[in-house]
Amino acid sequence: MLEAQRNFVDQLVSVVESKSVDVVLIAGDVYDRALPGLDVVKLLDDALVRITQAGAGVVLTSGNHDSAIRLGFASRLLERGGVHLRTRVEDLDVPILFPLGVQANSADGHGKDGTGSGQVAIYGIPYLEPRLVAERLGAENANHFDVTLAAVDRIRQDVQARRAKGPVYPVVLAHTFASGGITSESERDLSIGGLGAVPLDLFEDFAYTALGHLHGRQELAPNVRYSGSPLAYSFSEAKHHKGAWLVDLDADGVIAVEEVVWEAPKTLATLRGTLDDLLAAEEHAWAESAYCQITLTDAQRPAQAMERVRSRFPDTLVLSFDPQGAEARTSTSYSHRLAAAEDDLGVCCGFLEHVRDRGASDAEEAALQEALEAVRLQEAEL
Repeated sequence: MLEAQRNFVDQLVSVVESKSVDVVLIAGDVYDRALPGLDVVKLLDDALVRITQAGAGVVLTSGNHDSAIRLGFASRLLERGGVHLRTRVEDLDVPILFPLGVQANSADGHGKDGTGSGQVAIYGIPYLEPRLVAERLGAENANHFDVTLAAVDRIRQDVQARRAKGPVYPVVLAHTFASGGITSESERDLSIGGLGAVPLDLFEDFAYTALGHLHGRQELAPNVRYSGSPLAYSFSEAKHHKGAWLVDLDADGVIAVEEVVWEAPKTLATLRGTLDDLLAAEEHAWAESAYCQITLTDAQRPAQAMERVRSRFPDTLVLSFDPQGAEARTSTSYSHRLAAAEDDLGVCCGFLEHVRDRGASDAEEAALQEALEAVRLQEAEL
């Protein structure tokens, strides 16, 4: 999917330039594994360079798929170039500050305390594994609610201290599963080691909360949203409309939120029906250029099913079978069938019937008999 990811980065940079975006917020799961491939590491490097060259700053937190230590390498050096990493628990209440109305990566705005109408304070909460961070955060229990509450309390205390000196508008990134979010099959479960979902009201005090983890772009509250993944990573996301949120913030808080849509190089299609119907129906013409998940409902499993499906839908990635109208399969286990077979031919024909819900035809039985005889002759010669 590397080319599709490059295509997304091109669209992201284009939006940063055309919309004069000040800050790009990335709320975790930068990579899909703790040890990412060299090609995707290079792609991230290229993306960060291009975003900052377009005039925007970047605030980036680690997710449950990332290695926080590896992702956070050289964070102090990267900060000089406008890329702010928040991968350590110790830094979650250390905000990135910039004055309202001044571009985050501009020469006179980046990193200054700000004056006048106030300052935006962006806090990044990395993914918090309860068993590893509960003690460091002083949480009462090692579950997602308690560690997130402890993290948010630290941020609130910092915001309160800063407001004693002037107006502060807190923006929070958090990689978590917030109550009310709609899941898909692509996300890794966060519930191991503690309670999974955290209540939405933990974030109600902030000007805006940008959430990461769930792959569907969704609004949980006017100031609490998931941007979702930029690409679909399973067929459960076939109906997602991938994109981002463009948020306008001023001294009155969030004044506008605009949808941004990412165009995918290929769409996803989930089709179901008999093989003959799928190959003939004009209504499925749009799926000929899509990545396909196809379920065949033929009463008997068709021969060379994948080859025939791909003759029309060449990018079929998943093929499954759900026979409709076939006789109910006997409850006898395959091991019992195997034990009941009278000879080698019976074993082979029984296997065919087991995997495709129909017995061997006369031609298939003859071919199997010929193959078995060839094996016996070969063994006799040895």
